Amino acid sequence: MKNLKMKKEFKVIADLLPNNTRVLDVGCGDGALMDFLVKEKNIEVRGLELNQNNVQECIYKGLPVIQGNAETELYQFPKQSFDYVVLSQTLQAFYQPDKVLRELLRIGKSVIVSIPNFGYWKVRTSLLFFGKMPVTKTLPNTWFNTPNLHMCTIKDLFNYCEDENIMIKKVIGVNENKISLIRKNNLEMKNLFSKLGIFLIG
Repeated sequence: MKNLKMKKEFKVIADLLPNNTRVLDVGCGDGALMDFLVKEKNIEVRGLELNQNNVQECIYKGLPVIQGNAETELYQFPKQSFDYVVLSQTLQAFYQPDKVLRELLRIGKSVIVSIPNFGYWKVRTSLLFFGKMPVTKTLPNTWFNTPNLHMCTIKDLFNYCEDENIMIKKVIGVNENKISLIRKNNLEMKNLFSKLGIFLIG
């Protein structure tokens, strides 16, 4: 994978995926995760990506990809047509993230969703002491050019899954130097100190 260290998130996601499974990567970008899964885990992958340049990059790598908008085109995929559906740091950019989540859960037997955590302590500090929308590695855009429409915290998504009776199989918090399991009894603390949350649900 290109710059695996930069994408610790991808390593965590890959570890959640068994070998020889079928995976749909929604918002697959340039195909870095798919490329790794094919080469290292013998996983059958397919990508859905809106950006034309990213689609061309996937095709150049020999990866199967469909150009399309996940928010409007997920309905075309049959029910339970993939073992896993992956959505990496994209949920917050949809107009109706709850609708997208329901579609992912319909398409995949299990779903992996990662989110930048708006409850991370540096984000809270930026708002509290500087009164400005935070700019971090996981939230690199300023308020006027961000694609993010519905920022949420790990706690928000955890509670949403519980309220909607969505089975939470595993939640992982990611920082620069470590990953950790998140459970209900440590949710408050991990919500404060995790830059990124990765949910396995379904």
